[in-house]
Amino acid sequence: ARRFGAVSWTWRIWTLGDNNAFVFKGSFFSGMFAESKLAKSKLAKSKFVTGSAASAGIYFLMKSHQTKVKVRYGETDQMGVVYHGNYAQYFEIGRVEWLSSLGFSYKEMEAQGIMLPVVVLNINYCKPAFYDEILTIKTTLLKLPKVSIEFEYELYNERDELLTKAYTKLVFVDTKTRLPMRCPDYFLDKLQN
Repeated sequence: ARRFGAVSWTWRIWTLGDNNAFVFKGSFFSGMFAESKLAKSKLAKSKFVTGSAASAGIYFLMKSHQTKVKVRYGETDQMGVVYHGNYAQYFEIGRVEWLSSLGFSYKEMEAQGIMLPVVVLNINYCKPAFYDEILTIKTTLLKLPKVSIEFEYELYNERDELLTKAYTKLVFVDTKTRLPMRCPDYFLDKLQN
């Protein structure tokens, strides 16, 4: 798949008039950290924010990133639709571009002794994608990473129809020991700033 066009962040956050409370669309957050004022808002009572994060007034609002790919002829099958196995590559493109937008690359992370193998991949196919269509891959980080990092993906066609939804879980692994490791602090810092 070819990548092109501008990369943009999307946010699913709205304010509620004078009281500065926040409302989140859907079941996942989008955005960055927020503090203090939100601790007293309705968000603190929300089912999305619990425990020490709510009491400390710190909320993790997930970042989403969009990138585009154009379906190549070789990615389609005899029925003229994108072969089901190729969707994982689209999601990898979305994930790589999400990392890149934060200033990271897989290559640099591997040079620093970190691998990120996929341990879970779930895909729900809603509608087919066709040759020469321009697809939008929306990649959303679901929660702050610890030893693993989780993403949700949505794939849309040019008519803004949802084609596919997916989920991946990757684990931070030390390249020397081949054992799981904690997410590096510099990675977390980028997410919080």
